[in-house]
Amino acid sequence: MNTTTRTPWPVKGTTVVTDAGLETWLLFQRGVELPAFAAYPLAATETGRALLTEYLQHYAAIASSVGAAPALDAATWRANPDWADALGHDLDTLGSLIDACIGVVADVRTSWQGNQPFLINGPVGPRGDGYRVEDSMTPEAAADYHGFQVSRMADAGVDVVTALTMGYVGEAAGIALAARAAGLPAVVSFTLETDGRLPTGMPLGEAIEATDAATGAYPLHYMINCAHPTHFDHVLDRAAPWAQRIGGIRANASSLSHAELDEMVELDEGDPDDLARRYVALRDQLPSLQVVGGCCGTDHRHVAAIATAWQR
Repeated sequence: MNTTTRTPWPVKGTTVVTDAGLETWLLFQRGVELPAFAAYPLAATETGRALLTEYLQHYAAIASSVGAAPALDAATWRANPDWADALGHDLDTLGSLIDACIGVVADVRTSWQGNQPFLINGPVGPRGDGYRVEDSMTPEAAADYHGFQVSRMADAGVDVVTALTMGYVGEAAGIALAARAAGLPAVVSFTLETDGRLPTGMPLGEAIEATDAATGAYPLHYMINCAHPTHFDHVLDRAAPWAQRIGGIRANASSLSHAELDEMVELDEGDPDDLARRYVALRDQLPSLQVVGGCCGTDHRHVAAIATAWQR
């Protein structure tokens, strides 16, 4: 277990602002090619680190402007052994790039002057395609597989690990177990289809309950990411215990399905103000909601609108 001193999670009631859709921002707004949709290799070059820094500074400024706590992502969503192998990176190279990604966020934190804590988040993405679950793992197998990335991030100084864009319970629970073994707090975030269910067809409430059962309720809370509010607002039940466990939303800009978005050659940026209103409306259904940010197609404009409306 790693015993590095970490920034604790903000107290209940404190708004936490995350960043947004890093990969779509790089692709569509900065013209950066991302083989395997992986941003972590950018940390290997001065130009890449400058891009990541530019991106993160927007969200630190947003958090400061509304008095929120920033929890900003290292560019590690694709930084697992299978994707690294596809990109020609061995484990030593992967580990060094994970360290460098976390170093970028740590450098941004050095200029933070807000009154709230600034957390470094270590995203852990799916082993395969998060939108099509083909080869599923048990929680134990997933903990073993993702253990390399999680333990490396723990040693590099992340404050929290987030299992991001999870399509099924086994992998989500496994990442939480790996975080527990590394001495890191964990958040689990599921992606949903337009019917409000996981890609496996499992209802959201069942997925949260099953993950809690498999991990001893280890996650700090759950989130929903890479889905538009119109995809899931109809399945939320304020009175259900599982709904009390949802602490964050990182929605897509677009209301299109994953399949439709995969076919697009132009970015659907949606409407930042409409998205912000939908976040505020979710307060009535999700009483524990604390974390607000964005996912695919969103950038600092969307998150600024969301954070401002939220604090208003």
